[in-house]
Amino acid sequence: MTAALKFAGKVVLVTGASRGIGAEIARSFAREGATVVVNYLSNTEAAHAVVAQCVAAGGDAWAVQADVGSADAVQAMVDGIVQDAGRLDIVVNNALRHYAFDPRTRTAFDDLSWRQYQSQFDGSVGAAFNVCRAALPHFKQRAQGCIVNLVSNLVEHPVVPYHDYTTAKAALVAFSRNLAAELGPYGVRVNCVAPGLVYPTDASGGTQEAFREQLIAATPLRRIARPEDVAGPVLFLASGWSGFMTGQVLFVDGGLVMR
Repeated sequence: MTAALKFAGKVVLVTGASRGIGAEIARSFAREGATVVVNYLSNTEAAHAVVAQCVAAGGDAWAVQADVGSADAVQAMVDGIVQDAGRLDIVVNNALRHYAFDPRTRTAFDDLSWRQYQSQFDGSVGAAFNVCRAALPHFKQRAQGCIVNLVSNLVEHPVVPYHDYTTAKAALVAFSRNLAAELGPYGVRVNCVAPGLVYPTDASGGTQEAFREQLIAATPLRRIARPEDVAGPVLFLASGWSGFMTGQVLFVDGGLVMR
């Protein structure tokens, strides 16, 4: 790997990193020499397994349990990171409020309550708000920092109308762009990665094979994303290679969305 992508000496917080996409992002940063903080909600065993994988890959890592929906828990987590590591360079907001991506069981608009929308807003925008609010004083103090938020290609191409989830992710794009506009003068960049369906993960486990085959047929690269396909663009947006990019959304879906 080219030296420009190395993250030696960098401290990276990845939320929701005990499994799936988050775990792969954590491992990928570790392979590039980063110190990775593996945030998780409840699965201690899985989080510590990811930490072991990060260390085996060549990075330093430790796990921190914190509900990113709790401002106090997030503040304590970030303060602890800065105290223990001396710095925080990169935040990846990946944590996902539980959602099942199965077209057969999705809730139609007529049957949705506003509370379900609110739950997804809290899980997407609320969690990112808490993490960014806690991290920004450290970023501003050093006049540098990088935030990467995980959104979804559904904001541009709602191939399945997962109303509450997709609306919350669209709000997270707007949140990210407003933050990018405000924080640019402080040397802080904010960007988004928008995957399509990623398989296999816990969230996509219920997506039936027939639907996956339809999606593959409609995708120019003729396959469905794997977690490692998402990790690469996240590392790119956190690296010096994207140093003049902010407020952008990178679609990672094999060409299903072209912008």
